[in-house]
Amino acid sequence: MTTIALYRDDFYLSTAEAVVTAVHEDGAVELDQTCFYAASGGQPGDTGFVERADGSRIQLSETRHGTAKHVILHRPLEGEPLPSVGEKLVLHVDWTRRYKLMRMHTACHLLSVVCPYPITGAAVGEEESRVDFDMGETIDKDQVTADLMKLVGENHPITLQWITDDELATNPGIVKSKNVRPPVGLGRVSLVCIGENSGVDSQPCGGTHVSETQEVGAIHIAKIEKKGKENRRFRIRFGAPDA
Repeated sequence: MTTIALYRDDFYLSTAEAVVTAVHEDGAVELDQTCFYAASGGQPGDTGFVERADGSRIQLSETRHGTAKHVILHRPLEGEPLPSVGEKLVLHVDWTRRYKLMRMHTACHLLSVVCPYPITGAAVGEEESRVDFDMGETIDKDQVTADLMKLVGENHPITLQWITDDELATNPGIVKSKNVRPPVGLGRVSLVCIGENSGVDSQPCGGTHVSETQEVGAIHIAKIEKKGKENRRFRIRFGAPDA
């Protein structure tokens, strides 16, 4: 059954009401709608808990897609009780964790502006993220950090625009990643636009992001690793370089 992904339209929605539509044999729970982000494109799925009518809680260990993008599965921690089909729940995202991931994912987009090379891989984490670029030249990590913090400090607005799957298919060059494709199959794809009139960047992405670059906070490039003749891995961490 299709789950309405509320987070696609509101990255800051951390609680919502939902009805259980299915409970699988492995314990995964489907809902009619959800504010829990399902793991995709290098960003981990949300954790948190769901609250039952009697006030008791079911802690969730992960949120992921099922056999298709419109199927979202919420997996309780081992040993947690399972809800019943038709049961009404109140969803509570672990906001501290989600907000870190939002800030980090936005930082990865800023890095792709500072380093305008094809992206060969990426992973978003709570304390450290990595972005791999198809590049062979040497680059100074302190200068990259300075350029990143300049974009953060300029406090550019971050907004969403929507294009159809067909529009993306006819304009594949707007995708920076060489091996991670934007989520298609739901009819529309979000463009994460940074700056007035997308003056800094515009990139198809299904992840969650902050609303202005200043929210990213202090970040730095901790390390640049050589992963082949034409591949460099950048590791982004929160805080100042000497933190």
